[in-house]
Amino acid sequence: MRDIAIVSFSQLPSVREIHTADEAELLQPVTSDAMKQVGLTQADIGFTCSGSADYLIGRAFSFVAAVDGLAAWPPIRESHVEMDGAFALFEAWVRLLHGDIDTALVYSFGKSSMGTVPDVLNLQNDPYYVQPLGLDSISAAALQAQAMLDANKATERDFAEVAVRSRRNAMDNPNAHIKGDFSVDEIMEEPYISSPLRRSLCPPTSDAAAAIVLAAGDRAKELVDRPAWIRGIDHRIEPHGLGQRDLTTSASAKLAAEKAGVAKGKVDVAELHAPFAHQELILREAMGLGDEVSLNPSGGALSANSIMTAGLIRFGEAAKRILAGDADRAVAHTTSGACLQQNLVAVLEGE
Repeated sequence: MRDIAIVSFSQLPSVREIHTADEAELLQPVTSDAMKQVGLTQADIGFTCSGSADYLIGRAFSFVAAVDGLAAWPPIRESHVEMDGAFALFEAWVRLLHGDIDTALVYSFGKSSMGTVPDVLNLQNDPYYVQPLGLDSISAAALQAQAMLDANKATERDFAEVAVRSRRNAMDNPNAHIKGDFSVDEIMEEPYISSPLRRSLCPPTSDAAAAIVLAAGDRAKELVDRPAWIRGIDHRIEPHGLGQRDLTTSASAKLAAEKAGVAKGKVDVAELHAPFAHQELILREAMGLGDEVSLNPSGGALSANSIMTAGLIRFGEAAKRILAGDADRAVAHTTSGACLQQNLVAVLEGE
């Protein structure tokens, strides 16, 4: 199997709303910067893969317009996933394994401000029985959080502590949307949005874009001094129906972490895509990440949650610490679907 690494990462600052930019204008700065960091142009890229959601933009094939942000002529080898950009990275990783190309560009964009995100995410649910009920993403997450409380696996203060740490970490991240030195008591005084979830336990609605360049073998070593090698990566899915699984744990995250090799060495940093505070607790337990791991030093999705981009940013933030020499081994994770239905886990290592 070929060695494949993340060699560069670029992102726009996550904000509440980017008023003026269309898809191409969102992407052009990050794709150009990601390639420029390693001295490449679009002509040097063997494969391009993107992630986005037409439901957010409100029109079909929005990713086609996004390609205008690239030098797409002569025609490039390009693909797209209607999912978070981290899943586009997974596809690009598989494409590089074929051996006929050495580089790939992965990007994603999400203008969450253009739609009502909880209602849009209702479309992930079963179309016959659950969608008509209007179960939005916050209400579904609240059912999961309440299940944890009922099982005595956590308390509401535990949830608040996750939010406090995340937003304190975000104070060192210029690209974070929500940051600050909150206290647990302040969060506990907030009114419920959907019991037992309060505002600070839920993700912000953010607009952003991000891009990553992957390279294989010797090409990666030529481009950067210390590539962030993808030593293991795995994607697992649980049953669609919420009533068919134990919401207080994540069998798919546990299995994906095992297959990716998380437990095979000491983990320095973990960037977990946990849109709701209680989900970080579930993921941490499922992946066997102890207290010694620096968890979401970027602030995570509680501090910036651009739909279809937040997961790719987790991969970029983890890789950034490997590239800089601040960590030797990192875990990157993204999720999709209600209540952590799908989980993609990767282990990144320095040279």
